[in-house]
Amino acid sequence: MYRRRGANREIEVLLAHPGGPIWANKDAASWTIPKGEFDGDEQPLAAAIREFQEETGFQIDGDFLELGAVRQKSGKLVYAWALEGDCDPAVLVSNTCEIEWPPRSGQKIEIPEVDRGAWFSLPEARVKIMAAQAAFLVTLAQKLSTA
Repeated sequence: MYRRRGANREIEVLLAHPGGPIWANKDAASWTIPKGEFDGDEQPLAAAIREFQEETGFQIDGDFLELGAVRQKSGKLVYAWALEGDCDPAVLVSNTCEIEWPPRSGQKIEIPEVDRGAWFSLPEARVKIMAAQAAFLVTLAQKLSTA
């Protein structure tokens, strides 16, 4: 999600911070777009809409702007779309997942997939977002400047 703010209509993007103990003390290069896995024969855009809603609690609809795909360091291929909108990250509600914690302990804990969200200007977002996903910010800026 992106929005335009102020007299100069500066672009801000909504990023999500992953939940759980692995991410608890990480900030720079740790934030992400809300994302997840495809279900069965689910189309990528449908999955993106579903995952955004599951990880934030916000309903979205409208004209989506395709931003392409990137491969993250983990090997995961991430597809992204942008949608102009607004929401209050203070009321974000995420779904949960189960992880093994501590690693290789056999113990399971339930964590929120996203523990918080925030709006960032594009320069701020470039510092916060995971390295591979920074390409989405570049594509968004390019597409909005030519729109």
